[in-house]
Amino acid sequence: MASHETSSAASALPTPATAAGRDALAAMLRRPRGVLVALDLDGTLAPIVENPEDARAHPDAVPVLVGLAATVGAVAVITGRPAEVAVRNGGFAGVAGLNRLVVLGHYGAERWDARTGEITAPEPHPGVAAVRAELPDVLAGAGDRPGVWVEEKGRAIAVHTRRAPDPQAAFDALRGPLTDLALRHGLIVEPGRMVLELRPPGVDKGAALTAYVRETGAEAVLYAGDDLGDLPAFAAVEELRATGVPGLLVASGSTEVTELSTRADLVVDGPEGVVGLLRAFTERAG
Repeated sequence: MASHETSSAASALPTPATAAGRDALAAMLRRPRGVLVALDLDGTLAPIVENPEDARAHPDAVPVLVGLAATVGAVAVITGRPAEVAVRNGGFAGVAGLNRLVVLGHYGAERWDARTGEITAPEPHPGVAAVRAELPDVLAGAGDRPGVWVEEKGRAIAVHTRRAPDPQAAFDALRGPLTDLALRHGLIVEPGRMVLELRPPGVDKGAALTAYVRETGAEAVLYAGDDLGDLPAFAAVEELRATGVPGLLVASGSTEVTELSTRADLVVDGPEGVVGLLRAFTERAG
């Protein structure tokens, strides 16, 4: 009952703070079939948790996505997670009405299509294996800080500091050594919310979003994210705007990553707010 009351209260469609955002939302409501809705997963559709393996989509996310998918032209989840993990944690597989969903994992390097249930991906970058082998010595050299732990992501490796006694101090101390390690093996470091991810260059959410806009022929774009890894997608939407494609930028939360919230047209209160926004949009556009 409480969940239902929260959902009902969240169904009002908020007004973007910027003129570009208001224009984009109006265009999307006029022609929803031309809209691509692209969403990050962790922190956007799923609450941030201490152990990323425990992350699950907001309980209302999948039902709302089903309604959204019947209303707009395309729906995509663009995440740094492996596609298989994102599909499992999101609960996206085998859902009636969600067969048009695409999950672009590893920042677009992997793709899961709900129609087929298959994942397509290139061969992993060889630098990931080299980094994996050297990482224990690098962490030891940086002081073996308590609470720091490594997440194996297959095509990338993430070092988390959220559990450390001083998460920011551990993050700052590790950023330099991990950047040096990544560069030695042709990788980059992507900073996030108390996490440093070592991954191949040339693949980011902006490139993934732009490519999928071209593939779908989207006439307008909504992108929602919560972390520094979403900034390239924000930039891609801003570039699309410059070419005449309306775009709405949504920040999920505002306290930890102000770089995102200050560029957003609309700031909502975490995954609950994102789900409420998508629900309200579907109700208005349907």
